[in-house]
Amino acid sequence: MTVPETYGLGPIEVKAISADGVEMVAPLTGSGFGVSGCAGGGGVSSEGSGGVELRCDEGPAATINDTMSLQVVELRGNAAVLRIEPAG
Repeated sequence: MTVPETYGLGPIEVKAISADGVEMVAPLTGSGFGVSGCAGGGGVSSEGSGGVELRCDEGPAATINDTMSLQVVELRGNAAVLRIEPAG
């Protein structure tokens, strides 16, 4: 999924969907990364490149880079409904 450049992420790729949540990866396009609201982690090199891995469960939305809201709305077997929108 391609997201607006202002979110600080390149295209988000879903790696796995399970009954426990959704695992995603995305390249970073900015010099930092912050997430609150779902399990997350990642790394940023000194050049500002790198990537991030996220694992989010169904439920409340996560806020990414203070600009993007990402919510796993529903898990349906091997499919998931995600909502991505501006934070706030």
